[in-house]
Amino acid sequence: MKALTIFTATYNRGYCLYQLYESLVRQTHSSFIWMVIDDGSTDNTSSLVQSWIKENKIEILYIHQENKGMNGAHNTAYANIRTSWNVSIDSDDYMPNNAVELILKSIPNLDSKFAGIVGLDSDFKGNLIGTKFPKNIIQSTLSDLYHKHGVKGDKKIVYRTEVIQKYAPYPIIEGEKFIPPGYLYRLIDQDYVLKPINEIFVIVNYQKDGFTKNLFSLYRNNPRGFALHRILKINLSTNMKERFKNMVHLISCSLFAKDINYLKQTKSPFLIVSAFPFGLLLNGYIRLKQK
Repeated sequence: MKALTIFTATYNRGYCLYQLYESLVRQTHSSFIWMVIDDGSTDNTSSLVQSWIKENKIEILYIHQENKGMNGAHNTAYANIRTSWNVSIDSDDYMPNNAVELILKSIPNLDSKFAGIVGLDSDFKGNLIGTKFPKNIIQSTLSDLYHKHGVKGDKKIVYRTEVIQKYAPYPIIEGEKFIPPGYLYRLIDQDYVLKPINEIFVIVNYQKDGFTKNLFSLYRNNPRGFALHRILKINLSTNMKERFKNMVHLISCSLFAKDINYLKQTKSPFLIVSAFPFGLLLNGYIRLKQK
């Protein structure tokens, strides 16, 4: 049985998905399955993937579903993965030729306290996204890497499938299609650690229609999903700076959602009062940027 599932949630990305496919064909280790979750695409994604399946160069599992957004696609992936390990690679990204080999060399004999490993992202010119991991850190939660150890930039996590399947799927919110992936990662952080690996697992290629460049739009159109993520961060964090920052965002999300009951879920009245002016300013700034 193959060890790793690389899963990709995609929607109308036929124009760039080939980059990922070609990078997977070039991998120096073949013990992986590529799972493509087609989230209701109306372009040529289906015919492209079917043609690659016929080529039989790598093992591909193709699942088509009605459009549910990124979280719904990830829920489908986690429900269908049968390998011991998994990693999500976005449809506009691709992997270095030796990425699978590096991953598979890093996961044997990991203690059960490890949910998985976390590696680096780079751009297509080889420049790291953010910073490397401190050399003295042999284990850490994802949250501590950023808030305690000063790591910056997007990173790529490879999870044990049995761990990630212990947790409830991403909540599906009527009228919304997005909750930040960190929602699930933060839950896992409460019970497990990750092993940092200073190797590049993915090459990112941000698109005009991608998450990073459309953050304000996602934020405004999915305020309840973002609110749930912020509530989780506030309630689980012991870092006052982090709690204050997330309360500012929660206030802004609550205003977009027109529902202040989200604030009550934090049971932090002093924090609400102190952060409220900043939340109002953030909400106004996002409205101005979206005009």
